Amino acid sequence: MKRHKHQQETEAVRAGTNLDKKSGPLATPIYQTSTFEVSDSDEQVRVTNTDMYYTRYGNPTHTVVESSIAELEGTDGALLFASGMGAITTSILALVKAGDHIVAQQDIYGGVTKFLSAWLPKLGVETTFFPTNHFEECERAIRPNTKILYLESPTNPTLRLVDLHKAAAIAKKHQLITFIDSTFATPINQRPAEFGIDLVLHSGTKYFGGHSDLICGVAAGRKELIDSIRSTRTTIGGTMDPHAAWLLLRGIKTLAVRVQRQNENALRVAEYLERHEKVRRVHYPMLKSHPQKALAIEQLRGGGGVLSFEVGDTGDDARRVAEALTLFTLAPSLGGVDSLVTLPVLTSHAMISAEHRAKMGVTDQMIRLSVGIENADDLIADLDKALAKIGTTREAASVR
Repeated sequence: MKRHKHQQETEAVRAGTNLDKKSGPLATPIYQTSTFEVSDSDEQVRVTNTDMYYTRYGNPTHTVVESSIAELEGTDGALLFASGMGAITTSILALVKAGDHIVAQQDIYGGVTKFLSAWLPKLGVETTFFPTNHFEECERAIRPNTKILYLESPTNPTLRLVDLHKAAAIAKKHQLITFIDSTFATPINQRPAEFGIDLVLHSGTKYFGGHSDLICGVAAGRKELIDSIRSTRTTIGGTMDPHAAWLLLRGIKTLAVRVQRQNENALRVAEYLERHEKVRRVHYPMLKSHPQKALAIEQLRGGGGVLSFEVGDTGDDARRVAEALTLFTLAPSLGGVDSLVTLPVLTSHAMISAEHRAKMGVTDQMIRLSVGIENADDLIADLDKALAKIGTTREAASVR
């Protein structure tokens, strides 16, 4: 982990830029070009592995954004990708080969579950899933050919936390590379490198971008890992467009203030839902009733802008509530300034089996909210009207 020179709020605005006094543009230029010219063949050879050769290899706009994210995460480096799944799949492919094995927690994004269980076996790479935070089962699953321990915290959509100290200790003991999808937390709320995690992954589409107008993936970690992943990214070709990278940098500058507001709003919404007679369960790590509240205080600066809750007796009850909301737009994704609502069984976890979803605790009655930066009172009033569309829940269940 690299030492931080400034606080997170300052890093979000100024990281990756040259702070020396100079004459030039305050805003980072967009190098909207596919290729770069050279003066002679010798220079052509020299620039091949730089950010001024061909944008599939890199681009000066990318370099500023990647430096900014690395500084925020406290890592040696970072890489941008055309999507979050691009970052995850490319990073895994860069570090495994046929005959290798991966151990992954059960509670992870549905797209990654599908990649690990349906696509990697075609390449001769097996994955064993263990119940999240059951580290005894995690260790039992490790084989001599295990290469990666794959984590996600907080989890989507159940908002469970992984004890990062324990996970890192197990990985170190067995010489594994630790991956974590830290999308829900952002580096404002959680810096996994501080806990010994090797590679931090994000769907930059979400909080880094912050305005639901770009698709992006991020990998940040140690130099040797980043170098291997960069080489694979160049070959596979999932590099981000320079203009989208510039929009991403613009979003990062407001990351800290947006996340702080979303932390506050989401906690207020979660507390309201927990008191409501028609809500069975609320999943949010900063609730006093959350079974991992102590771990949340240790690992997180805030609970983030995502929460989930369960209503009624059937999936139809969840649909009625979701479709009755007006300030929460019915749409997939999360992390933007606009509040969104979705049903995980129809979106983020639709591509995995009902049996696997049940093991994760993802039910037909579950509603996921991405809380934006609107007024919390207005959001609560919207939820109150929507919940009136269903009957009283017969039995309120405890928070899981």
